[in-house]
Amino acid sequence: MTTLETTAPTALPASTPVLLDLVRVARPVHWAKNVLVVPAALLAVPSATAAAAGNILVATAAFTLASVAVYFGNDLADRARDRLHPVKRLRPIASGRISGTLAVTAAAGVLALLALLLVAVPAVPPGPILAYLVLNILYSRLLKHVPLVDAGCVAAGFVLRVLEGYLTVGARTATWLLVAVFSLCLLLVLGKRRQELSVGGAEHRPALRGYTVELTDHLIQLTAVLTAVAFLMHLRGEAQLGAFAEPATLASVPLVLFALARYIQVVLLHGAGDPVRVLLRDRAIVGTAAVWGLLFTTALVLSHNG
Repeated sequence: MTTLETTAPTALPASTPVLLDLVRVARPVHWAKNVLVVPAALLAVPSATAAAAGNILVATAAFTLASVAVYFGNDLADRARDRLHPVKRLRPIASGRISGTLAVTAAAGVLALLALLLVAVPAVPPGPILAYLVLNILYSRLLKHVPLVDAGCVAAGFVLRVLEGYLTVGARTATWLLVAVFSLCLLLVLGKRRQELSVGGAEHRPALRGYTVELTDHLIQLTAVLTAVAFLMHLRGEAQLGAFAEPATLASVPLVLFALARYIQVVLLHGAGDPVRVLLRDRAIVGTAAVWGLLFTTALVLSHNG
């Protein structure tokens, strides 16, 4: 689909339960981003305790609640533009199945639950979560319309997730890992922007006026190289692998390069949009990640037992 549809949004049947629409706005598929990123800090703890794991679980839940509140806020702020998009016009808020009042009430309820969680578990630092909420308010109001800055804001949200994990367990922050997370997320956002250029247009996302397909292709190449270098530097110098750091790094090189190349292939040849769905559903990427996970776990266990 290469053109925008400007007709009135086609809503789902009126019998669609409101609760189901609220769940759709909350985007449970995207909760995987928190589950995969926040607990990464546990790898920096030589012997994680049950208390540390429990705090990480709470931190992950807290960031998930924060992201849900952001989804409600973004969909509410973007409902007029979403109605111009061939797919997003079917979202519950854009289509009118969920009113603005109900969306605000739901977001407020989620934020109240988040506040109660943070008060109940003081071991979970609120700083990165509050920074994430403020960043997204600025993003929704202003920064999402600034080319390049819009992509950087999304990537910064994932860096805050990693920081939340490190602060929660009290571990030293891995600088190269933060660089790798930022550049990888920037790569994924740029892939999405490239797809939006062909499907939507600046009417739906004004920041796209500052992008071209050629520009996104160059930026994708740049961020892919930075991601590979930063991640391998993290494995070599920061990961808790001891004497196994060098062989693990060397073994990771073909896997990292293949995974990045596969994502770029999917973006350039197949015009993939949602990066979360690509990462979770593409067999080659999932399989490569599983092999690397086995490799890293083996090196981690051997280094701790050696």
